[in-house]
Amino acid sequence: MKRRTLRLVPVLLLTALLATLGGHGASAQAQSSLFVQPNPANNLDCNSFARDSSQVVRPGMGAICTDPFQPSTDGGSGYRFFDKGHYVGHDEPSVKFISSAPNSGNDMTYVMRLGKDPAAAPTPDGRVSDYAMLSIAPWFGLPMCDPNSYPQNLCTPDSDDNQGLGAPTDSGSAFLEVQFYAPGFGPFRDGVSCDQTQWCAALTIDSLECTFGFAFCNNNCIEPVNFSYIQRDGIPTGPPSPQLINANSLATNEQTLEMNGGDELRVHIHDTANGLEVRIEDLTTGQSGNMVASAANGFMNTNIATCAGTPFDFHPEYNTAAQQNQVPWAALEGGVLMQQELGHFEGCDSVTNPLGFSFDPQTFQTCVGGIEKKVGEGPCTASGCTNSTSQLGPCDAAAAAKGDCEFADASCMPAGPRTTTTPGQAVWSWPINGCLDTVFQNGDLDFDGNSYLPDWPDGTANHPTPFAYAGPFDAGGNPYPSVQIESDIPASESLCDLATGKHCQAPPQGAQFYPFFSIGQQTLAGSNGCFWNFGDRIQGVTTDLLGGTHEYGQADVARFAGTTITPVMPNPQLSSSCKVPANQAH
Repeated sequence: MKRRTLRLVPVLLLTALLATLGGHGASAQAQSSLFVQPNPANNLDCNSFARDSSQVVRPGMGAICTDPFQPSTDGGSGYRFFDKGHYVGHDEPSVKFISSAPNSGNDMTYVMRLGKDPAAAPTPDGRVSDYAMLSIAPWFGLPMCDPNSYPQNLCTPDSDDNQGLGAPTDSGSAFLEVQFYAPGFGPFRDGVSCDQTQWCAALTIDSLECTFGFAFCNNNCIEPVNFSYIQRDGIPTGPPSPQLINANSLATNEQTLEMNGGDELRVHIHDTANGLEVRIEDLTTGQSGNMVASAANGFMNTNIATCAGTPFDFHPEYNTAAQQNQVPWAALEGGVLMQQELGHFEGCDSVTNPLGFSFDPQTFQTCVGGIEKKVGEGPCTASGCTNSTSQLGPCDAAAAAKGDCEFADASCMPAGPRTTTTPGQAVWSWPINGCLDTVFQNGDLDFDGNSYLPDWPDGTANHPTPFAYAGPFDAGGNPYPSVQIESDIPASESLCDLATGKHCQAPPQGAQFYPFFSIGQQTLAGSNGCFWNFGDRIQGVTTDLLGGTHEYGQADVARFAGTTITPVMPNPQLSSSCKVPANQAH
């Protein structure tokens, strides 16, 4: 079956489209007075390939968006998701937690410790690495109700009556990501950090403006994202909605919850009458912050026909964390997830080929030296891109057609101070030259960057400490009894045959190393027990490698061979060799 081409919505078809959406569409049309028209620059197309830079609030936003895939309608494996000819997926190894306990799908708590960077300054070759160079956004995930998201059907909040396994009757689903951003490589508007020295966190909700089977998508607003930092006063720094988001929304203020590397946190994700709330308690400093995904806070869902927004309270989709309770359009088999975002940093000796954003003019396209050894990818101009590579070597026509080429390294930032406007004037100082691989493609598609080197947490002084956590714990303080470990890295591999699953694997060919989840005996939040870690074997901590770099299972050809996943298995945090952490009920 051929991949359908995504097209813009002709204005004359809007009325007909609304009619095809049935009762929900008709209701939306009747309430058009509630619609909020988008600003010229917005966050309606998370991956931003459909628009020019003047219409994009955050270049490279796709790096922290949900990875969609195009479900098959004929019973075979799905397809890569393309936006204007660009494959927009990226590397997201994850653990999916499974439980049939009531409210395990809408009320959960994690206890965790943020990674702490080495005392020594990072080096371009990865011998000394900071956490932001390895993972730009560790996050916790959850399916959300959105009747205006794929496949445009009604959704009952907090109910296992909803469906999400790829049928025309699936409920409208969005995806929550509670993302954490490590320090040192900002500003967040085109970097990965919100602060020079401290961590912060954000609540993001991704929707998908397509009908079932991708029969119709609106390219003007394919993947709209609501975004807000977690705030000590619970008030967003700027409008969070895809329609009205602006530079203030992406900049922190004096109320943003900022945390130190090594701080211990309790993260409570749960539903309220006004929408889902994320609350973070910093157990080390005593500070706390929260955000509610409510209409009152400016959150909106998006009309597929017009891209206009409607104030909306977002609620969790399911009551339990049953295996089948998924987001039907997400490449990961996403329910209650813990994930790490990889493949977005390359350390360089220098950067070249100017790019320049109006708010951050001192940016570039190409990494020179460091990890790249010689000269990296780019530049890209109106006439094309030079020095492009793929998993198999130089980018050829076949790899380009599949969306598997690394066209340029942008955005690249030089070491040392540079002045930005984000929105007020600020000076940022990167410790090394580096590139993020976020502008001309979404990720490090030849797998030679920092994410694919043995520079991960391993207990040594030159690498950061791990992002460690226990949980989730349900509303009664009970851990989830089962898990699956998965990765969608195969979808970014030139070698992966999505029809058969052949060569769809983690780790990918070309990577020197691929990080993994493990279990270790630690003390966290006053409890001694078995906790999850991510990275490498950690000296003096790791008790179970869970298979190490090869723990990610097999390609799921029946759904999407671009995702590898294990069978359902007992939660290793609860094995007989582990002491279960103390009850963490909130």
